[in-house]
Parts: sequence; structure tokens; C-alpha cells
Amino acid sequence: MTTKNNNYAPTQEHDKRITAVGSFLRKTRLDELPQVINIIKGEMSFVGPRPERPELIKKLEQKIPFYKERMLIKPGLAGWDQISGEYHSPTTEDTLKKLQYDLFYIKNRSIYLDLSIILKTLSTIVSKVGR
Repeated sequence: MTTKNNNYAPTQEHDKRITAVGSFLRKTRLDELPQVINIIKGEMSFVGPRPERPELIKKLEQKIPFYKERMLIKPGLAGWDQISGEYHSPTTEDTLKKLQYDLFYIKNRSIYLDLSIILKTLSTIVSKVGR
């Protein structure tokens, strides 16, 4: 008999739910491979608002005006919010900040903006910084 872990709290440093394999996948960014498959399938793009966990979306839509607007475009592997230098947890306050970045991106999207996000993301990966 298996039990389902319903602990949806964001992970933290030294989180007991992260296994050694999971830690390795995160450090090497291999945990992003399933999203690359979603890009190939056409469900995601390289650049766009990062997808949120489905169980949080309904709650956030009820709490935050215009939250649903961030879903006007496909979610992305990299986003304007992610290169902002701030880490945003799924709290309402942080989600409001993240939404501002996402709406800015949607309003101002261009090849130049996408390229700058991709280059900054690659720089983060190569330098092994970021969360």
C-alpha cells in the first residue's frame, strides 16, 4: 500500500523530501528535462511565464485580480521573473510580484526580450547560481 504525500509546501534548503538523486537532478538542471519534452510537444515555449502547480492556480485566481491573464500565452522554461534576481515563493505577496513580471513580459514580448531572457538564463546555468 502506498501513501500519497500531500505536502505541497515549497521546498527549502536541506528539505527532507529532496532525495540524493533529486538533489543531483536539481544541481545539474536535469530536472528541467520533462519541460523540454513539453516544449517539443508544443505545450510550452522556451520563454514565458513559468507554469504554476495546478493545485495553486484556482486559489491564486480567486485571491489575485488578473492572475489568469498570465495564462494568455504558453508557459515557458525561462521567464522574465526568473532572471529578475529575486526568488518568489508561492505566497500571495510573492505571487503578486511574479505576476507583475509576467504581465510585463506578455505586454512587451519581442525577439529582443526573449533573447535577453535566454542569454541571462544560460549565464545562470553556466555560472551555477540561482535556485
